[in-house]
Amino acid sequence: MRAAVLRALDAPFQIEDIDLGELRSDEILVRIVSSGMCHTDLILRDPSYKDGSRPMIAGHEGAGVVERVGSAVTRTRPGDHVLLSFDSCGWCSLCRTGNPAYCVQFEARNVTGTRVDGTTSAVDAGGAEVVNRWFAQSSFAEYAIATERNAVVVANDLPLELLGPLGCGLQTGAGSVLNEMKLGPGQSLAVFGAGAVGLAAVMAARISGAGDIVVVDMHDSRLALAEKLGATRVVRGDAPDLIDAVMGGSSGFDFTFETTAVTNVITTAISVLRRPGKAVLVGAGAGRLDVSPTLLTGRHVTMSFEGGAVPQILLPKLIEHWRAGRFPFEKLITAYPLADINQAEADSLSGEVIKPVLVMG
Repeated sequence: MRAAVLRALDAPFQIEDIDLGELRSDEILVRIVSSGMCHTDLILRDPSYKDGSRPMIAGHEGAGVVERVGSAVTRTRPGDHVLLSFDSCGWCSLCRTGNPAYCVQFEARNVTGTRVDGTTSAVDAGGAEVVNRWFAQSSFAEYAIATERNAVVVANDLPLELLGPLGCGLQTGAGSVLNEMKLGPGQSLAVFGAGAVGLAAVMAARISGAGDIVVVDMHDSRLALAEKLGATRVVRGDAPDLIDAVMGGSSGFDFTFETTAVTNVITTAISVLRRPGKAVLVGAGAGRLDVSPTLLTGRHVTMSFEGGAVPQILLPKLIEHWRAGRFPFEKLITAYPLADINQAEADSLSGEVIKPVLVMG
């Protein structure tokens, strides 16, 4: 197969020929149709990422068709159309109580790039090992080895070239509103960062009947799109007095949603909460947060993984909302062939594109 391989932190992705190994009993082989590009994929370029020196295939928002299944697989079969999301063990107390996003093995299964036992299942043309288990899929490739637990079977008539981003970024944004906040009719939300995750939160807040949805970003084009998707008010992130501009004369927000991982923006997201209020953080970053305890009076702050979602429950619901026109995430997507992955990355980092999606065909 062809795959986009990252061989060094500061190197471009290289399109290479890769051989996959045999399936284990609980694994499935998926022919990838498309894969969203998420900022989480780019933490592989962060020097603090401990496994960054190893050649790796990234990608964790895959959509495709099941080609083969392992001997122990019972809920997925060849020919199924699937979305790939995060992996979980299924047996820990958190998985068994409907919280797989906080599985005790979440990091081992998703952000090491290997199986839990440290093995991989791919080699390059020279026979050298390539890490290919990023979020138990590594979907920047024509094929991916995944597991039954991180695959969500969907209807065969759905456009797989669009659906990949539902598996992580859109799930994180929408799930944070629907699951972590449980935002109700008439409640208010301020969203910091109008990327795909933030705009998914905006759409979910509109579905939930939010009364006031304020979006903060540095890009005018993204703010304009936020208004089309349900924002009641938008604010430039470089406003002279950002807290006052976001508050807009109100007493504060029931919820805030922070996607940037910029520490001073996180502080602002906490500051504009009413009491009581809840801030949900999802941005991955290495900065440290310095907050006065008094700022937390009556306020709750949490970091959410994957919107606290059970993918097999949330993703079909998001698809239902999309079919009904309530979750028009296609407005966020720009498609690229796999060969143009480096352009897709550059366009995403510049803010020119909200959600790049790599199409394998």
